[in-house]
Amino acid sequence: MLKAEGMATAGGARWFDLEDRASGAIRRVFLWVPPGDAPEAGWPSLTMTDGNAVIATAVDVMRAQSPYPTATNLGPGVLIAVGYPTDDAYDPFRRSWDLGPPPGSTYPPFWPDTPEVRTGGGAEMARFMLEDMREFLGGYIKLDPARQGLFGHSFGGLFALWLMFNRPDAFTHWIPASPAITWEDSFLLASRDTFRPEGRALTVLLSAGEWEGDDLAPFQVGAEDAQKRLADKVKTRTIAAAMEMADYLSQIPGITARYETYAGETHMSVLPVAVNRALHCVFALR
Repeated sequence: MLKAEGMATAGGARWFDLEDRASGAIRRVFLWVPPGDAPEAGWPSLTMTDGNAVIATAVDVMRAQSPYPTATNLGPGVLIAVGYPTDDAYDPFRRSWDLGPPPGSTYPPFWPDTPEVRTGGGAEMARFMLEDMREFLGGYIKLDPARQGLFGHSFGGLFALWLMFNRPDAFTHWIPASPAITWEDSFLLASRDTFRPEGRALTVLLSAGEWEGDDLAPFQVGAEDAQKRLADKVKTRTIAAAMEMADYLSQIPGITARYETYAGETHMSVLPVAVNRALHCVFALR
């Protein structure tokens, strides 16, 4: 299953190219383990989608903050990020498939002379993460099943919510940032309406940037695409949909759900802020 491995960042993260034993797809799994001995129950952990784009930020947050817990309230934990064998921050074509929950659809190519874009492979991605990846990482580290988080941004946030609704046992902490809740006519809400956490104690942190609401960021006002952006905002309703989701989930016994807005951030610039908050959600000491 292991195809290649190497070092990912100056902070000591490693990567492993793993072959999905069902589909044959190759995904790059990033792993960072804190120095020192693991707790008796195993390390708490945070798994992240869009691994290429987030692993360096997450490692730097942990290295800079966890050594000073009285100032940061951040304890040590294992970082796991799922991405692709590329030097780019994203592989848009593959992430559309992996992070798009089923049934999915087909869209025009991102670029000329490239394949159509498909969504709907979320179940394949989930199986890889929960079976192949966890089995492989079990040979390297011991993880505490009582504290495992999943972070995803945008499509990754959509994936995280869908997985929580269908496999609430998979993680204990769920952190969907700027989740694409209204994607494909809000089909996600059908899964939400049948969600049965079965008495599990789950923590959910939803979030979005300030400029993901009805207004444009100051630097976007007056731009050539301003009207298109405003029209898209009416459809996506990122802040409103995330707030509504947090309110809905907070009414379910056993679920602690909240929503946060990050000042001065757009859908793209919010990522490092949301990563930092995800670590604090899972690894907070108090």
